[in-house]
Amino acid sequence: MKFTEENRKKQEAFNKKLVEEKTAEFHTKKRGTERVFHFKLRNPKGGRSKKRKNNSISKEKSALPSERLINIQFPLMLKKQLIDDCKFITHLGKFVKLPRTPNVEEILKMYLDYRCKKDGTVTDSVREIFKGIHAYFNKALPLMLLYKSERQQYEHTITEDIRPSTVYGAEHLLRLLVKLPELLVCADIEEETLLELQQKLVDFLKFLQKNQNALFLSTYHVAEDVEMSTNKQDN
Repeated sequence: MKFTEENRKKQEAFNKKLVEEKTAEFHTKKRGTERVFHFKLRNPKGGRSKKRKNNSISKEKSALPSERLINIQFPLMLKKQLIDDCKFITHLGKFVKLPRTPNVEEILKMYLDYRCKKDGTVTDSVREIFKGIHAYFNKALPLMLLYKSERQQYEHTITEDIRPSTVYGAEHLLRLLVKLPELLVCADIEEETLLELQQKLVDFLKFLQKNQNALFLSTYHVAEDVEMSTNKQDN
């Protein structure tokens, strides 16, 4: 599929439909009562200029109390992972070779298995939180987790019967995690639930850092079948 103007418009129409029809859900259970909260994804190409969009986001942020923002401290090595990811894709024209192993679904299962082995069990609230992250990833990926140069690869790879979480891996999952604090501030979530989310996400980031070499790419793909090392071992 060539990245023509017609295909671009089709993709934007598909994304708009996604936003209108679907919401991401997180479920948390406490004392036998299930609490559910929803928030809609917004298409970053929603017809407004980037400047206007940024101004709107700034106004929304300023109107919200600072205590509503969850504070997630990203480990330094994962920050570097994000920087390297951006550099190789946006400046050097590299790509994440798909499908990824492990993929997002497998990584989330690995984490839950890790918690179960460590704690002897996994609470319903933890399972529902990561079920929500899984669902949100699938809906957020085409809307806000791809660089412009990755869109054609996405269109070649993902169809309506293929979930992005079965194709993409830790690189794109990390892009979602770094955006979550700002995205969740617009959600209808109780403060107690926000605190629980913060704790679980911090622990999940520690898990990703601990298993960084196994979960993240050490090389990025280029069209000429030449690979560029991220030189993670140098750090």
